[in-house]
Amino acid sequence: MNMRMRCFSLSLAAGLLMLVVFQLGCRKDDPVYDLESSSYPKEPGKIILAKCATSGCHNNISKEAAAGLSLMSWENMFEGSRNGAVTIPYAAEFSSLCLYSNIYPELGVTAVPSMPLNAEPLSPEEVSTLLNWVASGAPNARGEVKFADNPFRKKYYVTNQGCDVVAVLDAATGLQMRYIKVGNSNQVEAPHNVKISPDENYWYVVSLGGNSLQKYRCADEGYVGEAIIGAGYWNTLSISPDGLYGYAVDFSTQGKVVRVNLNTMQVVDTYQGSGILTQPHGSFVSPDGNTLYVTAQAGNYITKIDVSIIGAASFDFITLDGMPQNDASNLKIHEVAFSPDGSRYFVTCQGSGEVRVVDAATDTLMAVIPIGMDAVEMSFSNNHPYLFVTCMDDSISFPGKHGSVYVINYNTNTVVASIYAGHQPHGLAVNDSNNEVIVANRNVTSGGPAPHHSTACGGRNGYVTFIDMNTLQLVPGKNIELSVDPYSAAYRR
Repeated sequence: MNMRMRCFSLSLAAGLLMLVVFQLGCRKDDPVYDLESSSYPKEPGKIILAKCATSGCHNNISKEAAAGLSLMSWENMFEGSRNGAVTIPYAAEFSSLCLYSNIYPELGVTAVPSMPLNAEPLSPEEVSTLLNWVASGAPNARGEVKFADNPFRKKYYVTNQGCDVVAVLDAATGLQMRYIKVGNSNQVEAPHNVKISPDENYWYVVSLGGNSLQKYRCADEGYVGEAIIGAGYWNTLSISPDGLYGYAVDFSTQGKVVRVNLNTMQVVDTYQGSGILTQPHGSFVSPDGNTLYVTAQAGNYITKIDVSIIGAASFDFITLDGMPQNDASNLKIHEVAFSPDGSRYFVTCQGSGEVRVVDAATDTLMAVIPIGMDAVEMSFSNNHPYLFVTCMDDSISFPGKHGSVYVINYNTNTVVASIYAGHQPHGLAVNDSNNEVIVANRNVTSGGPAPHHSTACGGRNGYVTFIDMNTLQLVPGKNIELSVDPYSAAYRR
């Protein structure tokens, strides 16, 4: 071979080598992942592991820089992020995994920044795969749905007035595990009050704009039935100690109370009449089940209704300020609840910023406890001598903030602490097993924290926080965003 041909051959070989090196350097290798050990089903698993659980994003190494969320496995996904659960079985519309992965309005709600971050977005087919998977329960590769394994699970229930859903949270982790749609119309009914049956088997809800008292199972959140209670401004619900009767309170100017047999879900009595129940609000059934206590939101009194015999109710009126009964009082009595031993009942006065304590045997005033303004809801601990009270729009206790939670020693009738638990706290529930109190923060007005995301309901999402009953301080890092206007809270033991 002459010199010219040799040089040409060497040049050609060098060029081919450079081309191979260039191609190898530019080739994007398929991501390596272990689908089997992740426990994801094949199709959603391929999407999540290849495009989300990647280096610098939602894997175990990088998660702290990505909201604390790892998507390396199905179990990791259900550990959630610092904002709460990202995947909620049967509720794709509330699952941020779906909201942030979707850039196609025709497929549902979108959120920004879209995910995967700084990468090619998911295709419509991939988004649909994720949406359909979550809507069917987001099961793992074995077909198991998260949180469906234990019918006796301890839970929190929180109504969301702006979205007609009740959020169900796992009490062990505080994470959202279900969103249950309530109401029986296509209009927003604003679920206002949720209560658990004494045997812990059922939960019940009434709505401001609804016409029913609805019943659900605690074991699996399944719908049981409803009692049609008619038009009204349904604010509160009380359940008799034996679990047989529910009393729904209509907050209209000329209000009423409807009594429902909770076994048959039939109305069995109605209490109303001119001047008897004017703007009734809070309610509580006495420990013996014979007397219903109802607060007058605009007044200075409580209405005691003898409910021992159906169809033969009698009424008595207990004033709490030594003045004649009236419906233009600055007390504005909001809620009533009995002490754990049943010897006293405690009353929040929304107008005067007080809790008043009344002897249950004599109906005489025992104590007046000044707290924050706008006192609304209460919850007792049995393990500690504490009564927790929310003051929803209190702007005095913590200047520049809206809301406070006061802690009262119900044995001494003294204030133990005041806590800023969040923006516009309303509903709350004591969990003696976890030694904590869940607080539902409405967050409907300006001044509160900006929501992490929005859902199809629009509006500002609220959130729940938790108070440690040992320290009487907020549990650090346990701030869980829910839907719009979380209002009432209950704990299933």
